[in-house]
Formats: sequence, structure tokens, C-alpha cells
Amino acid sequence: MSYSIVISEKGYMIFTITRSEKRNAINYEVMQGLAEAIKRTAEPDIKALMITGMGNHAFSSGGDLSVFHALHTKEEAHVMLTKMAHILYELLTLPIPTIALLNGIAIGGGCELAAACDFRLARKGIKAGFVQGKQAITTGWGGGSILAEKMSAHSAMKLLMEAELQTAEQLKEAGFIDSLFDGSSLQAGEGFIEKMLGNDLSVLQSYKRVWIRKWEETKLRERIEEEVRNCAILWESDAHLQYVKKFISEKQ
Repeated sequence: MSYSIVISEKGYMIFTITRSEKRNAINYEVMQGLAEAIKRTAEPDIKALMITGMGNHAFSSGGDLSVFHALHTKEEAHVMLTKMAHILYELLTLPIPTIALLNGIAIGGGCELAAACDFRLARKGIKAGFVQGKQAITTGWGGGSILAEKMSAHSAMKLLMEAELQTAEQLKEAGFIDSLFDGSSLQAGEGFIEKMLGNDLSVLQSYKRVWIRKWEETKLRERIEEEVRNCAILWESDAHLQYVKKFISEKQ
């Protein structure tokens, strides 16, 4: 199994990507697990969802190119990109608070997953970045559009267009990371949401709907769909296919 779902007696669910040997890269099974977790948050007494990766080295290294390298055309890529973009939009618009616990490095699609959460906590000293530009593509799961909603235009554009890894401290200063921690990521997450869990679920849901309504009115879903289409076009470019080919050969 590529993931685990645990429901705490304290009132939250934690979803963990359990592919530490692959730096918690996202494959189709992880996608399925995220969809399952999102669905299960409707169960009674779940007031929050936390997402993290197994181990201390990686939150998520993004899409698993050892799996997705088989996608060559824009049509093939579009199917995969749309699937994950839909999952992240569902995560974004969950009517409960969501927290990404960056226990280690977050790369590319891993940052898109984190961006879709309401809050991002990062272990001191880790690095993260929207590095898709180095792969000759753009964010393709909706991360760019989501980032535009959550950060200043200047900061978001700089992160996306430079396509570089940044330290957690730099990302906190830029506004992407909300809080830094040492030690256990789970303890940090529990400490962060402790006061929220003390409130009635209906209160949390009512406040979250303030932002969900805003995103609906600004047609965020449609903007994400356009982002997906643009990424799919770049996916079949020679530059990206050459990057993937090089990546796979280096892993063999």
C-alpha cells in the first residue's frame, strides 16, 4: 500500500504517503488514497485533515516519473493531470481545515499538494520548490492557480518562474509556509490545530465556506482546467520528453 489513513481520537484524520523509498512520489495508488481520504472526511467527528510523508527525508517528490514516463502525448498527459487536479480541487474545497506537514523535501507536484491545503508547516532546514520549469513544463495539477489565490502576485510568480528549491525559512518569509517546527511533525501538527479542534465542527465548516464561495465566484476550477490544458501541451514537447528520458536513464 502506498498510503495510510489514520483517524485520531483527537478529532482529525492523517493521510501519509508511505513510499519513502521513492521519496514519497505520487503514483496512481496515492491519488486513489487521497480521493478516499477526502471522501472519508465526511465521517462524523472529523474536524481536520493532515497530510504528510513517511520518514524524515521527503514530504513528496511530486509525480512519479518512473510511472508517468509512459505518457507521451498531450492527450495521455491530460488524463493523468486532470485526475490529480480534480483531487486537489476537492482537497482545496473541503469544508474542514487541512494541514500539510512538510516533514522533508517537497518538489514539484509535492508543492502543489501542499498548496492545496489550508496551512503548511515545515520542518526547519528542509527545502521545497515548484521546480516544474526545470522539467520544461508548468504546474499541471492546479498548483499555479492555487498559489495565485494564496500568495502575493510577486511572491507566487517568483517561486513559479524561477523554478528553484528554497529553504523552509525563505518560503515562510515569502508566505508559502505558515509555521516552522523541530522534532515530530505529528506533534507540530497537533499543536497547530489544537485550538481549532476545540471549536464546534459547524463553526469550522462555516468559516471554510467563506473561502470556498470566493473560489467559486472567481471561477478557480475553470482556471485550473486551463492550467492543466497548458501543461498537457508542454508535456509532449521535445524538451520535456528529453528531460524524462534523462531522468529515467539516470535512475536505471
